[in-house]
Amino acid sequence: MSDAPAQPKRKRTLSIGGATYDLFVQLQHLDSATVDGRRCFVFPLGEKMLVQSIQETCGGGASNSSVGLARLGCQAAFCGILTDEKWGQALLQNFQKEGVDTRSATIVEDEVSSFSIILSASCGERTILYEPGANRHLHDATFSRETAKQTDWVYLSSLQEGSGIIRDDIVEVLTNDDTINFTWNPGGHQIAMGMQEEQNAQLVAQTDLLLLNEQEALQFTGKPTGESALHALTNAGAKYACITNGAKGVLASDGIHLWHCPALQDIDVIDTTGAGDAFGTGATWAFVEGRDLQTALRAGTINAASVVGKIGAQAGLLTDTEMRQRLEATSLEVAMQAI
Repeated sequence: MSDAPAQPKRKRTLSIGGATYDLFVQLQHLDSATVDGRRCFVFPLGEKMLVQSIQETCGGGASNSSVGLARLGCQAAFCGILTDEKWGQALLQNFQKEGVDTRSATIVEDEVSSFSIILSASCGERTILYEPGANRHLHDATFSRETAKQTDWVYLSSLQEGSGIIRDDIVEVLTNDDTINFTWNPGGHQIAMGMQEEQNAQLVAQTDLLLLNEQEALQFTGKPTGESALHALTNAGAKYACITNGAKGVLASDGIHLWHCPALQDIDVIDTTGAGDAFGTGATWAFVEGRDLQTALRAGTINAASVVGKIGAQAGLLTDTEMRQRLEATSLEVAMQAI
């Protein structure tokens, strides 16, 4: 009897960043106004307001990407801070249910978990009230370079101020081992410092997939347009840079060509929380699978479209089988032009 064919080895991924317990509050009959060109919720002071529903979910950048990559068939691990109180335990149980390796997680006592109250409107847009909680403690003492060295793909999401040594460690790991790939979705603190800041510049130069939304990209690069921002990022060393822009789709560059992937049409948008993480997870999966940029843009867009159809950042994340089926079945034309 011949030996059974060997199963392909699952790629190892390590997601570094935050895990957050999310409380979704869906609002009824909420007034809105435009302030400084931006749409805002209006809450009348002193009144009691009726809500449509309340739902508890797990979220946070590294939590979302690790769960998403685990569902897509990767050997996914999470590196971040969890607490020993009820919300932290709920996050830990969610990782275990999803098959995410939490040996790189640090459990802290007498702390409150990172927590968000997400006010969700009927159109799917939302405002997030965020308390970083235990995520403030994500620093060099909680990051293992040895773990990163045993990983095929590192996915870094938002870091709190004071986590600079983690960035140094990641640069060192990536510089000394060109077999490790790197996805980076900078957080608010890193974006505010700009791409010219020393550690940010070093990370950009080591990045395989750089993810930003349009507003973040313009702030991070100091450029006036998405096209010029992409040009600056790839010139600085990023292999692929992507700028997501909601219903307008995704603009991306490989340093030679400019690519545009439209958003899927006729999607019932229930909640946009986690759409960016879902895009990054889907695109990273495509590269882990050895696919090209065009496929990565399609996979990211398909994953994000699934997520916005459900409440929370993780409920709609696709499995490996679902992703492969939808890539085959979904018509999504990616346009390319020379820079």
